[in-house]
Amino acid sequence: MDIDYRETLRYLGYKNQAADDAVLALVSQCWEELDRTASPRSFWREYPLAAAGDEIDAGVFQTRSRALGRNLKGCEKILVFAASLGAGVDLLIQRYEKLQMSKAVVMQAAAAAYLEKYFDSVNEELRQRYEADGWYLRPRFSPGYGDFPLECQTAIVAALEAGKRVGITLTDSLLMAPSKSVTAVIGVGRTPLACEVKGCETCGKADCEFRR
Repeated sequence: MDIDYRETLRYLGYKNQAADDAVLALVSQCWEELDRTASPRSFWREYPLAAAGDEIDAGVFQTRSRALGRNLKGCEKILVFAASLGAGVDLLIQRYEKLQMSKAVVMQAAAAAYLEKYFDSVNEELRQRYEADGWYLRPRFSPGYGDFPLECQTAIVAALEAGKRVGITLTDSLLMAPSKSVTAVIGVGRTPLACEVKGCETCGKADCEFRR
């Protein structure tokens, strides 16, 4: 996978300042190791959607969320999605935490950017598939974004059989294992969007240190 320096550096906390050659070299090394170690997997299912303002009934979960309600406005269906880079990436990060902490920090950031780029590629395949049938996807939205309750993670993981399909399990505190995993929902409607937004642009948490 092509190296995404920009996103990796964003996860490292770089904003307007430039990274030096040593950091860029570490980023490159980490992406090369991720290419050899990661085993990306994903799985999704489609459900009918009933949404009225803040009230969301996605079949697999029911919740109240103003941010998600705005995101799903005009949608008739919803895709519920899970993706993971696999347990090998966690082991790689843990290895460098013992051997070279500076590289472990960069590896954490690189793995987050790697997962995002993988998810983007799968998202694009879905977009093309649905648009061929006259449907249009909304930006993906994950539990924990804005006021979309993290507790919905439990229902999503169960409905997708994510342990069997993707290898994802949840801890008691709703963290995912492997750590470089993600769940999300994607609205599907008949009306195209003027442009695609995702991630920080769909989240109202303005004080996040990783915000673009």
